[in-house]
Amino acid sequence: MALALKPEWSTPRTILFASEVPANEKAFSYALAQAVEFGAQLILFHAYDTLVVSASETSGIRYYDYAAAARGEMQHLEPLAQRARAAGVDCEIVVRPGLPADQILVLTHERKIDRIVMGTHSPGPIGKLLVGSVAEAVLRTSTVPVLIVGPDVVDGSYRNFATSTILCAVSMLDTSVVVATYAAVLAYRHNARLILQHVIKPQERSQVLAGRTIDQIEGDLISLIPVELQNKVDVQAIVVPGDPTEELLYQARAQQADLVVLGAHGASAFAAITRHGVVYKVLAHSQCPVMTLSPAVLAMSGATGDRVSNVETFLAGVF
Repeated sequence: MALALKPEWSTPRTILFASEVPANEKAFSYALAQAVEFGAQLILFHAYDTLVVSASETSGIRYYDYAAAARGEMQHLEPLAQRARAAGVDCEIVVRPGLPADQILVLTHERKIDRIVMGTHSPGPIGKLLVGSVAEAVLRTSTVPVLIVGPDVVDGSYRNFATSTILCAVSMLDTSVVVATYAAVLAYRHNARLILQHVIKPQERSQVLAGRTIDQIEGDLISLIPVELQNKVDVQAIVVPGDPTEELLYQARAQQADLVVLGAHGASAFAAITRHGVVYKVLAHSQCPVMTLSPAVLAMSGATGDRVSNVETFLAGVF
């Protein structure tokens, strides 16, 4: 299976920090650290729906002052831009009126964004992340990887935001070839250890094993890594029975992961990010940032959602 991962997805040249007002300080710190690491341009973006009402000096007629609203929103982000520029990062502030998710996706296409970084609030009473369905919409339809910095993520400044261990959730679908390959490229770029984890639900144990041993399945997971990376990246496979969410969060803590990589093989996987959903729980409770690959990214990379066969995988256009 030949994959077409874009090099910019693992070595971004332009990073979009999707900010609220006030900004998520923890998420911004991760966005800034990545911009410094890769020498990337950092765009601080905020979409607003608050309009400034002014009155004409001559007629007294009240009107919406779009320019004043934009200036006000930019002023909130200016201290962040100054910090970025002080760190030697090419930083730009972009604010626009409109729905945040829509505007984030529009700007991603306009400016050829390579990575989106977003923060999340603590879980709310209706189990939503961010405001309304912003994160859900972006995660479902983004054409670039999205880094989510959840409320439980530990401040990375104590380790200089280094990425030493990457935990990647995989299955036996061919979408996992894309996810595992992307995680392997990230591990190679960061000189990090890579852990591939496949959790077998108890009710699916007999079907998944099909007469094979756990060791054999772990060997299948290693084969998801492209041959040209297998000797360049320290890879470990873990196959365990249990609840996918609980096991992933447990391994992330036990392995002291600095990054979790997740993918979805269909829009339905992100269609309802509720308190009971796997994706929601991981994003809401992970102690490290989570890199997500949307169905669009997976499809662009060549995944179909079929079960993976025992064939070697090759990278196209990454090295």
